[in-house]
Amino acid sequence: MSELSLRRWSVDDLDLLHRANTLDMTAHLNGPETDDQVIARHERYLRLQDGGEAWMFVVVDGDRPLGSIGCWETDWRGEAVLETGWFVLPEAQGQGVASSALALLVDVMREHNSERRLLTAFPSATNGPSNGVCRKAGFTHVGTMTEVFRDAELTVNEWVLDLSTRAA
Repeated sequence: MSELSLRRWSVDDLDLLHRANTLDMTAHLNGPETDDQVIARHERYLRLQDGGEAWMFVVVDGDRPLGSIGCWETDWRGEAVLETGWFVLPEAQGQGVASSALALLVDVMREHNSERRLLTAFPSATNGPSNGVCRKAGFTHVGTMTEVFRDAELTVNEWVLDLSTRAA
């Protein structure tokens, strides 16, 4: 694998969402979406990105897409924050792709985000690898909550990173 980079999400990236919409890839997200939901999510990524409310990227190795990562504006515990989420395609899992992509995203947000100080992540409590990515990136585990996601309850861990500070 060469050096990973982030490429801005584009209208041509719908297929990447379809590739990630499998039973295995969505096991910690209450299962796959319908085709219409995948299309709507793709359109939402583009709309929010164009409106400056989200930063959505394809994780690439050269020109080969390995997954996606992004963050978007939201409210959490009464505070305006950014929330991040990601996925890595099966053939690239277990190689540090998610950790590298999150480190790149954190750098981008520290450089270009001036309004929201906190970056949050909410991986399923049962998703060991994604929780490990948060821990490795320096996020602090601050709690667990259960919410409805894709029409079913989902228990997630609450992770937070202060973008205004850097690790020693």
